[in-house]
Formats: sequence, C-alpha cells, structure tokens
Amino acid sequence: MTQPTPSSQQQRRQQILQRDRTADGSFIYAVITTGVYCRPSCPSRHAKAENLRFFDNAAQARAAGFRPCLRCKPDEAPGDAQQARITQLCRLIEQAEQPPTLQQLADAAGLSRWHLQREFRKATGLSPAEYARAVRQQRLQQRLAHAGSTTDAALAAGYNSASHFYAQAPTELGMSAASYRQGGQLQRITFATGPCPLGRVLVAQSDAGVCAILLGDSDEELERDLRARFAKAECVADNTLGEHLAAVVALIETPHSAPPLPLDIRGTAFQRRVWQALQAIPPGQTRSYSELAHAMGTPSAARAVAGACAANPLAIAVPCHRIVRSDGSLSGYRWGVERKRALLQREALDTTDD
Repeated sequence: MTQPTPSSQQQRRQQILQRDRTADGSFIYAVITTGVYCRPSCPSRHAKAENLRFFDNAAQARAAGFRPCLRCKPDEAPGDAQQARITQLCRLIEQAEQPPTLQQLADAAGLSRWHLQREFRKATGLSPAEYARAVRQQRLQQRLAHAGSTTDAALAAGYNSASHFYAQAPTELGMSAASYRQGGQLQRITFATGPCPLGRVLVAQSDAGVCAILLGDSDEELERDLRARFAKAECVADNTLGEHLAAVVALIETPHSAPPLPLDIRGTAFQRRVWQALQAIPPGQTRSYSELAHAMGTPSAARAVAGACAANPLAIAVPCHRIVRSDGSLSGYRWGVERKRALLQREALDTTDD
C-alpha cells in the first residue's frame, strides 16, 4: 500500500468533504470508529480527520479488516453505482401514485438536490420532474383507452385534479383528451402548400398552432408525408394559411428578422428538450450533436440528440439544419443535404449583412 504524503492526505480529506465524484476510483477511505470503507463521494456523515485511514483500493481496505459501506457501495465501479442509483430513482417515480418531490428523491439517493438534478439529467436526459411528467403521460395514454371516464383516467394517472389535467392534455397528448380516446379521429389538421427558395413547402396547423413544416419537391409528396405523420387525423387543405406560409418563407430568406410562428410542438419530453435547445442556436451559428448534448447537460446523449433531430417535424422553425459534424462538415438532413447547405449559406450571408 502506498502511504500518502501529508499534503496528499490533506487533499484527500478535502475531496471527501466536497464529496468529489471525480476522485472516485483514485483512493478509498476507511473510518476506524465505524469499521467501514467508502469512496470519496460517499454521502454519509463526515468523520473526524483523526479517524480516517486511506487505501489505494477496496482490496487493501478489506485486508485491513474494514467492510464496505452500504450507502456508496465502494466495491462497485463508480459508473455502476451511479447508474444503479438513478435506476432506483426511476423505479421510485414510476411506482409512486403522486410524483415524489425533489427533496424526497434526494433523500432516497443520499444526495443534495443539486447533485441529484445533475446526475439524473446526465443519465436520462431529463430532470426528475420531466421524467415524472413523461411517466404520467404514459399512464394517461394507457388508461384513457380503458377507463370509465376521462376524469377517472386522469386521476388514476396521477393528476391532482380534473381541471389541471384538462389544461395540460393538449400539450401532453397533442390533442384534446376526447380526440385521443377516439384514436385521434376527431383531430382536424389544416394545411397549405406553396413555393419557397428551397422548392415547395407545406405548413400544417392544429388548434394549438403550427404542427408541421415540411419541405419537398412536389405538393403530392408533401401531402403524403403529412398524412403519414397524422394518420388518424382529418387533414384538410386550407387556402387561408397564406400568412403562415409567408412567415416560413421569411424564416428562410431573412432568418434574423422573420416573425415568430405559433408552434404546436409535439414529442416526447426528451425530444421537446432537444428541439428547444435547437431553437436557442442563433442563425448563422452551428453545433455538433455532441456540443448540443453538452449544452443540454447530457454529454453522453449525443446519439439520442441525433434521433430527436431526425424526428423533428418543424423544418426551419426548429432549426435542426444548424447541426453539423464535429469537424464542421454537413451531416444528414431529413429534407436533403443541399437544402441544409442552402439554409446555412443564407444564414451566414444574413449575418454578414448585419
């Protein structure tokens, strides 16, 4: 066993006081008054400095007669312990009748609320509250098909009141509860097509706002795409959407000064987070999937971010064309790489003009 120098011991004690997770795996400490050994980030109560003993690894601590801590599980790899903790919290959220508070989850994990938020988002891509909403949404969708009434389904899914549910249903279901119970058959989507600098464009609108912006070479192609996306809805051509078409064209031609569109953004909780992050990228700038994942606080979720970008139904308004490869070259684009290149060139030119 390597004996740490006095300065090294002081550094290790400081890492223990800070519960520094970056130190996990570099050393183990034991507490002689309790007889247990821990990883540096252990959430247990801090011991006095004179009661600490340091080891290079868990095997040395066991050989010295100490036993593993039941809270931080120092015999497990740091990543395994973290993943097991987050999995346990996910099960806790899923099994609770009402979403646990952040403090309740933090107490269950033995972490501060801040550390819990950071770890949970890093592992799942969502905050605990967002994960709880996603669980509630899934429960609601399952219960709406079988419950005696919509209110019964809402209360069983975990909503506090019927009024709260009806206020949230259009956002969480993408339509009214009545439409969802009938398989979306009561939903009415209006759309219009027109020319744009990138070929043809289709704009579709629900009661909540613009729910699709599609690019293509022909109106027939665009209508097929729309009906495939909203297979159970009534899709009806509407010539009164000219203002929305003009707004989309303005997004292409003058991205820095185009008027905003009222959007009906549908998707999973994680997809909506990705799409919101995309909207935060200024015109004329780009990000890689990895950079966007880091900006969202989920550095390991680059693949999931790429999947959410590919599922984006709102071309240009949710600017997934601003995502490029890590070397700056163009990556794939749902509506064609040439359209992507044209959009980025226009945005760069618009920036230069400013």
